[in-house]
Amino acid sequence: MSHSLVTMSYIVAAILFILSLSGLSNQETARKGNYYGMLGMAIAIIATILSGSVDSTSAVQFTIFGTTLSGAATVYGVLIAALLIGGSIGATAALKVEMTQMPELVAIMHSLVGMAAVLVGYANFMDSSITINGAEKTIHELEIYIGILIGAVTFSGSVIAFGKLSEKISGKPMLLPGRHWFNLGLLIAVIVLGAVFLQQVESGGNAIIPLAIMTVIALVFGVHMVMAIGGADMPVVISMLNSYSGWAAAATGFMLSNDLLIVTGALVGSSGAILSYIMCRAMNRHFLSVIAGGFGTASGGQAAAIEGEVQPIDAEEAAQLLQAAKNIMIIPGYGMAVAQAQHTVYEITKLLRDKGKKVRFGIHPVAGRMPGHMNVLLAEAKVPYDIVFEMDEINDDFTNVDVSIVIGANDIVNPSALNDPNSPIAGMPVLECWKGETTIVLKRSMASGYAGVGNPLFVLENTRMLFGDANASMQAVLKALKG
Repeated sequence: MSHSLVTMSYIVAAILFILSLSGLSNQETARKGNYYGMLGMAIAIIATILSGSVDSTSAVQFTIFGTTLSGAATVYGVLIAALLIGGSIGATAALKVEMTQMPELVAIMHSLVGMAAVLVGYANFMDSSITINGAEKTIHELEIYIGILIGAVTFSGSVIAFGKLSEKISGKPMLLPGRHWFNLGLLIAVIVLGAVFLQQVESGGNAIIPLAIMTVIALVFGVHMVMAIGGADMPVVISMLNSYSGWAAAATGFMLSNDLLIVTGALVGSSGAILSYIMCRAMNRHFLSVIAGGFGTASGGQAAAIEGEVQPIDAEEAAQLLQAAKNIMIIPGYGMAVAQAQHTVYEITKLLRDKGKKVRFGIHPVAGRMPGHMNVLLAEAKVPYDIVFEMDEINDDFTNVDVSIVIGANDIVNPSALNDPNSPIAGMPVLECWKGETTIVLKRSMASGYAGVGNPLFVLENTRMLFGDANASMQAVLKALKG
């Protein structure tokens, strides 16, 4: 494929990626955005394989079971094998993964991008066929160093995020004494090692040693950074790691002199950074405070004790409250995802709307374990987009709501965020459902949420607790409504 045709293909792919991001910004166009992204990636892969960057006439040799292959047979054979292996893993994961496991899947996929950047960096460093000198060589080696640094941080941080999201690692922040000095020490070490690395490269010394030490430091930093972040901040962490993976991809593009990879990485990196900023604003948090540690780690007092009696109800009573209500708000949380109750929730919503009742959904920016988690679940259940609202759009309307149904949410409906300055989630905007006439909370038990914070909502006079599996409870409510 000629250079001009490759360039044109890259431009088309980049435009499709931009259209994909634009489509994903709205629920109604998200499906189309996915299609744009898939088509753009297919064009990018095909153009790269057929471009001059894949040298099919090289003298590279590869031996399999005693048979030596070289040139085009080796290059395209390895590429096809890699595509088949990677495609099979991706297709299997997409078919088998549950919606509740999407945050973990996203985190582990980010780790693969980071590891790819590390491996490409080392491959470039050890490639003896690269013959550049002077400032160009220094810049190339700096690209390698930065690419490996970002990739290693992304890899180890994403692995820890996967462990936290899958609850293999505690969601509570691990706060080491003097952790900020520790992070500062790691940063200084990375800068010093970078200078040593460049000096060794220019003098022909053993530059692999400072590069390897930096890689270990970057891996440690990634682990320490995410371990220090609390459960309530995990959606921001996922967005942040998404941004890191984009910058790692961009660094890989510089190393490989691939313009499309640079553009794509920059798109992912910048969009992830913007999303992280938006989410931090929605949570009344500063981005640096998220990186510095878990939610509310700097509070000086003790959180207020939760006192009072809960008022449990059964499905029949919940159905009666819904029958009498005119204005209903449904607030989904991670518990709905775990119970896979979204389809039953849709059936109840459809039934109530057919009865002439006003039913809306209130979505908190960090509901679930990743950005947009609840929106994806509701879209999967075919809940109409026009009745799904963000927190800022409906928070002032709770005084007009007759019944709010909280399905498996905890931290995002916690009044202590607003009225207890010593609460670990103090200052975080929440859905103020307690201002409505009645709140029905669906939970398995009185256990605290992912942030490990007690919730006084459960003992308020106008709150009713419907205990049990969210899907089973909602099915019982649906049956009572039909009866």
